[in-house]
Amino acid sequence: MENTNTTNTNGADVLVDTLLANSVDVCFANPGTSEMHFVAALDRKPQMRCVLGLFEGVVTGAADGYARMAEKPACTLLHTGPGLANGLANMHNAKRAHTPMVNIIGDHASYHLHLDAALTSDIESLARPMSKWVGRVRNANEVAQQAADAIHQSTTLGGGVTTLILPADAAWSETSVSPVKAQAAQSLEIDAAAMRVSVQALKASTGGKTLLMLSGGALRADALEIAHAIAARTGAELLAQQSNGRTQRGKGRVPIERVPYNVDAALKLLAPYQRVILIGAKAPVAFFAYPGKPGNLLPAGCEVINLCPLGGDALATLKELAQAVGAPASAALVYPAPVGEALSWSSSTAINAMTFAQAMAELIPDNAIVCDESVSSGRDFFRYTMQAEQHDYLQITGGAIGNGIPLATGAAIACPDRKVVLMQADGSGMYTVQGLWTQAREQLDVLNIIISNRTYAILRGEFKSVGAGTPGKNACQMLDLDNPNLDWVHMANAHGMEAVRASNIKELGDAVRSALKRKGPFLIEAVF
Repeated sequence: MENTNTTNTNGADVLVDTLLANSVDVCFANPGTSEMHFVAALDRKPQMRCVLGLFEGVVTGAADGYARMAEKPACTLLHTGPGLANGLANMHNAKRAHTPMVNIIGDHASYHLHLDAALTSDIESLARPMSKWVGRVRNANEVAQQAADAIHQSTTLGGGVTTLILPADAAWSETSVSPVKAQAAQSLEIDAAAMRVSVQALKASTGGKTLLMLSGGALRADALEIAHAIAARTGAELLAQQSNGRTQRGKGRVPIERVPYNVDAALKLLAPYQRVILIGAKAPVAFFAYPGKPGNLLPAGCEVINLCPLGGDALATLKELAQAVGAPASAALVYPAPVGEALSWSSSTAINAMTFAQAMAELIPDNAIVCDESVSSGRDFFRYTMQAEQHDYLQITGGAIGNGIPLATGAAIACPDRKVVLMQADGSGMYTVQGLWTQAREQLDVLNIIISNRTYAILRGEFKSVGAGTPGKNACQMLDLDNPNLDWVHMANAHGMEAVRASNIKELGDAVRSALKRKGPFLIEAVF
């Protein structure tokens, strides 16, 4: 039925206006036919920054990196169910990081769906496992409210990924509705009973060691200072959960370790604790099941107190806890002693996991954003970089590899005045290598350091850990990345980016220092 409205404003226009009215002003996109009216609406709204990704996993990963640093959602624009499916892995990582993200998924016109055209799919079922909220617009008059609901759900009660399905006819049909302001974000009130139990546990002079396990907002610099003061006052200890969306670290900030990935190391570290107080964190579990090893990493009988669950205000919770235990306003910082011998910046010093971490401890510039998908090669990074220059640290959170290049891309768009340094494993980097093109196109200030060990090193370790023995010829065919070697310098050049290769620590140091003096995207292939 023809719409007789003469305002010449369609559903796509109202959708963009609603996004902008709620400060969602960056759109990461890989559109198709069903989204062309939304693209046309974006063309009429210069306030919206539009960033093209050549693969949907780049789009969703970049939206994740952007929101972690901007502390507000970006939107994505994806094409029907298959386009969404291509972006699901990095939506999973964003979900685990509790990242606010609004995904706009174009679909066939509503009256076309019954024909079961080639791209018809069950978008809701695809989106739901990775989304906190899923909605479908039925007509143009619903667009504004549905968009406002998606934004609210993405930012409230801890944040998260939302998905709004926009049929083509809802986008192109005219409407007289106005943009809608989303409801204000909410957080859970502090649980008084959990607070009382936590205070009693911290004040107890006997009964074993108490651990404050932190994640989310508790890993920002101001919250960490309060947590450290609580620990200094009570004798409790601090630890971050294994995977975290954003941690503020470096000189003058509270040093904190995280739960190790390795099960045996984690069990040993956590064995002394008789109670754990969770602040924005989950009780630690093994990443996978391993034969003969427990999945729960806490010792038997360990008391778990969930003081600030997802959706709570970690900073407010820590302030109240500090006041209740009489913690000082601040406490002296003590950094771990340097590990191992000092690094020799020599051409004879090979690049490996230890020397790479030592090098990065000296090379990270002040106020940098460090994105980490170094996987097994970055296990030593935390212990060596406690006193690196101050930086924000973003890591892969859901274990779905291919997050690093897009994460750095989005972070650079959120913070154009800060240098972004990416530590990227070569195998996982190939999942979303197209993100280099987006960095080059947008001239983003990202230094990409590719850890080129030419193998899925983590899988070699896992092969042994699960008791599968020693990999033979067929297994090695699935674990190694040589024959032929990946050539990251030429790949970077092909995507419009300058690059160099470093084969020892001296070459790595020279290349990083040179790259840090310049603005714009650059790539270093560090051969291990």
